[in-house]
Amino acid sequence: MTYQAATVDEYCAAIPEDRREPFGRLRRAVLENLPEGFEETISYRLPSYVVPHSIYPAGYHCKPEEPLPYISIASQKHFIAYYHGGIYSMPELAEWLRGEWARLGMGKLDMGKSCIRLKKIERIPCDLLGELASKITVDEWIAFYEKTVKR
Repeated sequence: MTYQAATVDEYCAAIPEDRREPFGRLRRAVLENLPEGFEETISYRLPSYVVPHSIYPAGYHCKPEEPLPYISIASQKHFIAYYHGGIYSMPELAEWLRGEWARLGMGKLDMGKSCIRLKKIERIPCDLLGELASKITVDEWIAFYEKTVKR
């Protein structure tokens, strides 16, 4: 679903009431674990955690006026989505996530390339997703990005 929101707080206020509390828990887990330097903002109409232009002026190669993305979260029609660039581009991180998901007994992991679809909003593993947010520093993310993306 698309929400017209200029800030993350506006986005959170616009999502359906039954999603606000679980979405807020996920947001807090990301914020509490996010390495220093990443910034919370709205990017591509989603609450996003990015490397700001003040740290990485080149921005995102697909759209340089946008900051370099790392994580986004979204309230979709049938689930809450957690998008993480590292699980798409770093196989060892995706494997770590799969192992931890299974260890927690969370059932089948519904994951696309970078998207974890959280359909059981009452069972969002916020601690795990917060830990996932902590796995890559800003400097590591920039270095990985520059090594893998051809401009």
